[in-house]
Amino acid sequence: MNRALQWKLIAGFLLVFIAGGMTGAFFGAAYARHLFFEFHQPGLMGTRMRDRLRTELNLTPEQVSKISPIIDKTAAQLAEIRRDTGRRVHEIMINAHREMAANLTDDQRLKLQEIELRHRRWHHGHGPQESPATEPSASP
Repeated sequence: MNRALQWKLIAGFLLVFIAGGMTGAFFGAAYARHLFFEFHQPGLMGTRMRDRLRTELNLTPEQVSKISPIIDKTAAQLAEIRRDTGRRVHEIMINAHREMAANLTDDQRLKLQEIELRHRRWHHGHGPQESPATEPSASP
């Protein structure tokens, strides 16, 4: 086997390896994104629970209709817990930023506010919204 053929084979194997890695990363990211957004849609929680119980327990339509109110109540309670937890986390972060601001320079406070703004933009309004009275920028 001559030297040129060896390099062509090595380059071919590397290209196939890189293409496989990129394909895997693309499909893995697409699947992860699908799971992340599907699991974070509160309205689907009850439907998913109902469907899973129906298939895994082989429930009859009559049984599904009897347990549906229980599932709906459970999904509503879990959604409320999730909202409350989100609010608590948000309040804790606001208070932590307020306390930190006392130890920061003006430039650092501005950077902290930029971080908070970036964080709010990233969430696109998901979760609790800040009112002007609770924003860290309103603190000294």
